[in-house]
Amino acid sequence: MKNYKWYFFWALFLPIQWVVVQILSNYPNFVERFYSTGIYPITSSVSRFLLGWIPFSIGDLLYFFIVIVLIKSIVKIIRKRKIRIIRLIANLSFVYFAFHLLWGLNYLRQPIQKTFQISTVNYTTEELNIFTNNLIDTINNVHFSITKNDTLKVTIPLSKKEIYSKVKNGYDILKVDNPIVSIKNASIKHSIISLPLSYMGFAGYLNPFTGEAQVNSLNPLISYPATSCHEVAHQLGFAAENEANFIGFLAAINNDDIYFQYSGYYLALRYALNDLYRHDKILYKTTFEKLNKGIVKNMQESYTHWNQFKNPLEPLFKSVFNQYLKANKQPEGIKTYNFMVGLLINYEKKHIL
Repeated sequence: MKNYKWYFFWALFLPIQWVVVQILSNYPNFVERFYSTGIYPITSSVSRFLLGWIPFSIGDLLYFFIVIVLIKSIVKIIRKRKIRIIRLIANLSFVYFAFHLLWGLNYLRQPIQKTFQISTVNYTTEELNIFTNNLIDTINNVHFSITKNDTLKVTIPLSKKEIYSKVKNGYDILKVDNPIVSIKNASIKHSIISLPLSYMGFAGYLNPFTGEAQVNSLNPLISYPATSCHEVAHQLGFAAENEANFIGFLAAINNDDIYFQYSGYYLALRYALNDLYRHDKILYKTTFEKLNKGIVKNMQESYTHWNQFKNPLEPLFKSVFNQYLKANKQPEGIKTYNFMVGLLINYEKKHIL
């Protein structure tokens, strides 16, 4: 009887939670003040303190456990031909509550352009072209500083664990002017499910229940520093993908390590070139030709890497993630990643990148 009351409470609590989330979505400043910069920094710090020292991903194991429970539940339903609706809704309600309390409410916080005083995220094709060319000049210089030869590709000499240990350096430098990105003990780990993530087309993810930044350990090393910085941005509470890209980029290029800088500029360049291609294919072609040949080789290497994991199910996984983002106040879904370009173009008007 006690269990039934408990399940009934959580089942009844689900629609109430949904209504509260919908209401909070209309008050981003309230969420920013009381959750994203109030409650969340405390709960996330506790999570990282408790789990950060563990060398493997607790979050991945949690997902394994959930999958096993789901399979067992489905088998039991098939055998008994009976669905316990109240218990099912109660479990969903508890997960929904934990998701929003531990991380998910960050989707409702104020836009990052307000935090970083970026007046607009709109831009013209001309502004995009100027930004992309400036980016190419910068990455060409960084590339040549590393290789001393514009035809050689960059090979990062750092181990993945060394990369994780260096991520904080960029954030420490960035927080001098932007205290909101301060992080004491980042929890970055290889994902146990890196191979499945590769087939799904994902470079990493932030586990909202454990606060661990999960990086796909099979990622091309050239992208590893920027990807790690991106996942830590999520860990800081920047839930939107364009915002995590923006913060991750700034953390990478502000790092003392030149390989982090190259990885950061490489990340931004890919998005800028893709955007330029959508705006003006002829302009894209002439701009692309300005890249050092070694950078192009890095791009080809990344393309070859991801191409080996192409499979018929990848679009399905991307579609599910797309719907997840839309359900969490990112109406453009996966396209949100590309919106970083607008942030950078307008941020560059006041800052040197």
